[in-house]
Order: sequence, then structure tokens, then C-alpha cells
Amino acid sequence: MKVFIADALPEKTIRDLEAIGAAVINKPKTKTEELAGAIGDCNILVVRSTEVHADCISSAKNLSLIIRAGAGVNNIDMKAANARGIYVSNCPGKNSVAVAELTMGLLLALDRRIADNVIDLRNGKWNKSEYSKADGLFGKTLGVVGVGQIGKEVISRAKAFGLNVIAWSRSLTDETAEKLGVQRATTINELIAESDIVSVHLALKPETKKIISKEIIALMKPDAIFLNTSRWEVVDEDALYEAAKAGKIRVGLDVFSGEPEDKSSPFTNKLATLPNVYGTHHIGASTEQAQNAIADETVAIIKQYKERGTVKNWVNRAKATAAKYQLVIRHYDKPGVLANVFNSLKTESINIQEVENLIFEGSDTAVCSLKLESKPSDYTLDMIRSRTQEVIQVQLVQL
Repeated sequence: MKVFIADALPEKTIRDLEAIGAAVINKPKTKTEELAGAIGDCNILVVRSTEVHADCISSAKNLSLIIRAGAGVNNIDMKAANARGIYVSNCPGKNSVAVAELTMGLLLALDRRIADNVIDLRNGKWNKSEYSKADGLFGKTLGVVGVGQIGKEVISRAKAFGLNVIAWSRSLTDETAEKLGVQRATTINELIAESDIVSVHLALKPETKKIISKEIIALMKPDAIFLNTSRWEVVDEDALYEAAKAGKIRVGLDVFSGEPEDKSSPFTNKLATLPNVYGTHHIGASTEQAQNAIADETVAIIKQYKERGTVKNWVNRAKATAAKYQLVIRHYDKPGVLANVFNSLKTESINIQEVENLIFEGSDTAVCSLKLESKPSDYTLDMIRSRTQEVIQVQLVQL
């Protein structure tokens, strides 16, 4: 099994992969536009921030698994992967602590204007009277938008600082909010209006793009702090710029539009030029602890795929199918039984969406469940039942 690594991973990862018998091509500086021509006959592609476009997916004839060595998969053309039946996997939760730590760092830095302190000191300027005007965080209200693993880690740290926490996500229930020790907001609008600090931790999906809209930003309290360490696309960046430029809010960001792919090119973003905006270089997950955890998870995914043919953290498996019926067949466990069942369904052009075949103790009999798009005719069901040397019982259930 050949593995192509397009972004930097620890050297230990290469050794671990080779130890399980994988042939590794390690080219961590491969650019997006070079990927299609570089991947060759590799079976597995591992990326961090490098984008995987449709041309790469279509040209890599042996490719069967793409691993995002990180949490999201928005840099991978999922539609193209689905069309070719290529697994996409990721490493969720492994960078949660690192991102939460940076979030709290940005918050403290903004409140105490740490970066400006450092700049003045380096320029030989002592300005204690200016920098002694911080508000402090204790007792303020932090609004957490998105309560996945990162959001939960932020909540834990915020409570240690004595912040009151209000949280919102589509999946957050009153019961979960109570367990987390937070107030549940029913809408983002409610959260924004009550918060002195807003921290965004959302995955990028069609429904979350620019979810922090101009109207939402306008609801923020005067001099509120806005933090985003998730994806820049979840915020209306132009509206955020106007609010920050007007001095209405303070902003801490780890994500910006126009980030250079090669990580060291010139960078221009108008938000980054404002004095009340503190920014970092999309480094939320970039701690040794987080990167080692992600690397270990990447190895675990490849090891399981190589040894068992199954994919850990498989993200592009259909959440639901078009199946309307389930055909349950108890049968004798011998060759050809299921082939005959499949052929009977094929004569009626019935598509099978999912199949599961489980064996009874002793291995003489089994039960097969098939989820079907359409209902088999009585004739087809009778044909299957008539094979009494193969089939014990047939049951059709409407889903």
C-alpha cells in the first residue's frame, strides 16, 4: 500500500507507517496545482492544509482513501471523492485543546493589549499609564458559538477564569448545557446580545457560511470582543472589518481570507491592519502536542485500513439513503445463496442500498439484511422463498 504525504508530518510518522509495511512518498511541500501530477499510483493521500481538487481525485487511478490530518475536510472536494467512491477520513478532536488554548490566549492578549505592550517595549517606550486600563475578564459573559469538542474545551477554560458562559449550537440541548454548566441560547441573536465576548467554533458547511452576518455583528455590545479560531468563511469578513474599523468591537482572529497556501508568502488582509484586531497565522492546531496526536491518529487510520479494510473516522458515508424497504433473509451459510437473492432482485432492477450479513453460532446459518430502494414483487419474494435448500425465512419490512 502506497501513501503520499503532501504536508509536513513528524518524522516519527514516516517511520511508524513504514513499520506497518506502507510504502511512503513524503513530499511535504507539494502545492495544490502539483498534486494531480505527483500522486501517481498511490492508494492513500494525506494532507493538512493542501487543497485536494477534482482533477487530482480523477487522475489518481489507484487512490481509495484521503486523510485530512486535522479536524475539518473543507479543503477536499467531497463531491469528486463521493463520485469515485473514495473514502475521506479525518482526525477529529486531536487539536481541540491547542485551539482552545489559542482562543484564551487571544482573549487575554486583547484585554491586556499584550502585543502593543511588547511593541512599545521593543521600541524603548515605557507606557504604563496607557496599558493599565484593561477591563479584566472575571465575571464577564462569554458566548460560545458551536459546542463541538473545541467549544467544550473553551468552555472548560473560560469557567476557570471566572467567566459566565452562554452557548449555542443546533444540537445543544438543555440537558447537555446543564452538564457543561452553561446557559443555552435558543438563537445566535440571543447569545450575541447577552455576551461581552463572542467566540466562534463552527465547522464550515453550507449552512454555516457567513452565519455570523452583518446583522449579527451589529447586535454585539459596544467594545465587545469577537474571537474566531474556526474558519474565516463563517463570518461576513467585510462587516467584521467595518465594525472593527469603527471602533465598535475588538477582534481576535486565527483565520483570514487570502491565506497563502505555501505558508510563507506575502499576505494582505485589511482586517489584519487594524490596531484593535489581534491576529495569528492560522496556528490554532500548531502545537507539538496536537500535531503528534494528529500524526498518531493518521497512522492508526492507515493501519486499520491496511489490515482490516475498514476506515476509521469515515466522514463521507451517507447519513441516510433512498432505501424504503428492508428485506431480511435467514439462510443457510453456503456459497451462492446471496448471489441467487441478488440475481432475483436484479431481474426487477431493484437497487440495494445497504447489506449486512451476520452468522449464527456454529456457522451453519446466517441472517442477511438488505435495504432496498423499491418493493420487490410477490413473485420475486416467492422465488426467493422457494429455494428451501438455501433460504429459511423471508421477511419484508417497510422503513
